[in-house]
Amino acid sequence: MNNIKKLPDNLINQIAAGEVIERPSSALKELIENSIDAGASKISIYLSEGGKTLIEVIDDGMGMNRHDLKMCLERHATSKINDGDLIHINSLGFRGEALPSIGSIANLVIESYDKLKDEAWKISIINNKKNIEPSLIRFGTKVTITDLFLKVPARLKFMKTNATELRYCKEVVKHLAMSHPKISFSLTIDSKRIFNWEKSEKADFEGIKNRLYQVMGEDFIKSSVSVHIERDGLILAGMVGMPTLNRNTGREQYLFVNNRPVKDRNLIGALRGAYKGLIEHNRFPVAVLFLDILSQDVDINVHPAKVEVRFKDSGKVRSIIVSGVRKALEKA
Repeated sequence: MNNIKKLPDNLINQIAAGEVIERPSSALKELIENSIDAGASKISIYLSEGGKTLIEVIDDGMGMNRHDLKMCLERHATSKINDGDLIHINSLGFRGEALPSIGSIANLVIESYDKLKDEAWKISIINNKKNIEPSLIRFGTKVTITDLFLKVPARLKFMKTNATELRYCKEVVKHLAMSHPKISFSLTIDSKRIFNWEKSEKADFEGIKNRLYQVMGEDFIKSSVSVHIERDGLILAGMVGMPTLNRNTGREQYLFVNNRPVKDRNLIGALRGAYKGLIEHNRFPVAVLFLDILSQDVDINVHPAKVEVRFKDSGKVRSIIVSGVRKALEKA
């Protein structure tokens, strides 16, 4: 065996990228989350060839100065954690892994406008060469990823067809748009505008309902009922389809914890339990549910992709979902 030695930074980033960036939709999710954390009110997304050759996200958020622009490509560098607190996290991103991971497996260009100094800078990693120079951008931040997995071609073999990868990308945009109705989202695929969802000025659940109408369509709104229940410090809200509105997969089940889209077995199982006896066992309900829970009662730092969570009291969470959804259906 060889002697133990420290891996080079670029290889470390590529290993991290294997956990964080599974496919184009993973990279897209990280970029959109950064835009949301930056306080954007408008996010524009551009994709080509399923995101394999181009992923571009433009926002009107607060932007970054030259120092922060350089730091954002350093591993585990983040502005979203205060005093080492991994419990009370109010942002979508917080691990500081996404951008350096992306830069290690693709060509990456970031342009950002600093309002305070009225100047803009562009940093790029092209063919493993890092460069920083002035930019002409005059609002927010623009991030461009080209040739994803160019530097790790073996990963390209695991990519699906462009249509499949695009479907994953659309699902990411849908998830994040649903939970942030006060942000407008537009998606352009191969130079064709797919959708343009305007932000809602309405507060609370009415704003979310407007966004669900945009994303899910009129049929979902007409064939579903509202859910709202508060118990033991938990708040569950959303809309669930009537038993007649069901699918052959669980693809149209959108679940959020503190506005963070998640894939949690406990939540999915609880939703299924609420429909027990109402739909066939091989059919799946359509639902959009938002769970608000105290940050100390949920661990979001379980997985690098931030899609899994762990509850302090999963039984209490299951109970509020089963009873809340069931009561809403019975009332309807």
